[in-house]
Amino acid sequence: MSDLPAAGDQMPDIAMETPEGGSVKPSDFRGRKLVVFFYPKDNTPGCTTEAKDFTALKPEFEKAGVELLGVSKDSAKKHQNFIAKHDLKTPLATDPQEDGLSDALGIWTEKQMYGKTYMGMVRTTYLIDEKGKIAQVWNKVKVKGHAEDVLEAAKAL
Repeated sequence: MSDLPAAGDQMPDIAMETPEGGSVKPSDFRGRKLVVFFYPKDNTPGCTTEAKDFTALKPEFEKAGVELLGVSKDSAKKHQNFIAKHDLKTPLATDPQEDGLSDALGIWTEKQMYGKTYMGMVRTTYLIDEKGKIAQVWNKVKVKGHAEDVLEAAKAL
């Protein structure tokens, strides 16, 4: 497990699908700072709050020269509904079902709830510098105050 990308490493460059059917990958943001926040599922309470918090702070991130990208394994159609329902301004992407970016980062993993084991996304945020290197990682994120913490770190980068 220790060979997973961490702070100081290059962010893996794996393409994901945008809600509009296009493609996006971390290297598309070279020359700019990037925050990639991975979350389990569209329209669930924690994920909705997190996406809305990043949307609310998007102007502040832009002022700091930081791009945002939210990622889950939900389909492009689900992302479109999520964006419309909550008036999200943060771009979202769909991570491939197999061998996606979350797999490369080790955050698509076995989880347990109510005695059932299933594959799921560990809520994790990456701050990436202008050269595509991981500057900071937030693992097992608690949503409350998280977007603000990430903004402060991004401003300091």
